[in-house]
Amino acid sequence: MNKGDLISAVADKAGITKAQASDAVNAVFDGVANCIKSGDKASFIGFGTFSTSMRNARTGRNPQTGTEIKIPAKNMVKFKAGKALSDHVN
Repeated sequence: MNKGDLISAVADKAGITKAQASDAVNAVFDGVANCIKSGDKASFIGFGTFSTSMRNARTGRNPQTGTEIKIPAKNMVKFKAGKALSDHVN
């Protein structure tokens, strides 16, 4: 499923137009992104939790030349599935 498929599913399920569903889906994605960008967790009971963690800077190696490169520190996005989602999948 991609974003277009999700918009179509929301439009069909809610009985709204695809334009309205697109606005709703984009609002949810923007809300989650802004929440985790500020360092908070976005938790949805039964579905899961989105959060961030800091990955430290490290030294890597270019596989083609073998030279060492410095990889900068960055924030990583994490998702932990909730129990209801895990049970539904299994």
